[in-house]
Amino acid sequence: MKLRKALDKAKMTRQQGESPGAKRRPVVIKKSPDQDWVPPVYSDSVQAKLDPLLARKNRFVCTDQEAPELDFYKVLRTKIQLATRSKGWNTIMITSPLAGEGKTTTSVNLAFTFAKAFNQTLLLVDCDLRRQNIHNVLGIKSTAGLVDYLVNQKPLSDFIIWPGIKKMTLISGGRTIQNSAELLGSERMKALVKEMKTRYPDRYILFDAPPVLLGADTLALASFVDCIVMVVFEGKTSMREVKKAVDMLPKDKIIGFVVNRQRKGIGSKYGYYQNY
Repeated sequence: MKLRKALDKAKMTRQQGESPGAKRRPVVIKKSPDQDWVPPVYSDSVQAKLDPLLARKNRFVCTDQEAPELDFYKVLRTKIQLATRSKGWNTIMITSPLAGEGKTTTSVNLAFTFAKAFNQTLLLVDCDLRRQNIHNVLGIKSTAGLVDYLVNQKPLSDFIIWPGIKKMTLISGGRTIQNSAELLGSERMKALVKEMKTRYPDRYILFDAPPVLLGADTLALASFVDCIVMVVFEGKTSMREVKKAVDMLPKDKIIGFVVNRQRKGIGSKYGYYQNY
């Protein structure tokens, strides 16, 4: 009887403290000692549904459990985990020397694959402030993104999207801006990356960054992340371009290269090498 009264009193207290339009806060789930890891409930994120047909049309195949490419992305995920876990790294920038080499395709497919791992979550951040395109290619409506946080100081909860994929959230959308390098290199961006890195110990953050050779954006962001993965297109990216891009980045942060559209070896469209 006393327990019932206490529960009723707690319920009334919550209701009185909430206004009708108040935003719901995240539901925190605590596990008992005999429970396995429990993923968070994204009640404070913007909820949206990606378009699976459009995603597959745009080569984001890892939403499909039967996709033949999924195993290769799992290998890539495992190699990245092995290269980062022992060092406590969880912020990863994915870039390429030039445009059209598959870095966004790699970023999104990797995000889906990381989200399938048992005891971790994944946040994908669209850092191309001149385009903001990830939400479009996934068929997700979004009116706010990273620029809105960095310039207009909107709270993160206004634009972190839960796309209906368990253990995965993303940031993409909203206004674009031309002086993007200054924003990505700002103290506010530095503080945001640090906050993302330390908020959840079981979360990886993937930053889909612009190409290295097309501006200063990626160079500005590189100093804030733990490590870098570079995507190159076999038969398109020249060794001169790869070397030039590598020389512009902190070499101790480059953990590997993804070879996109690989024609040799086991016949997959994707390959991975830790040394080029």
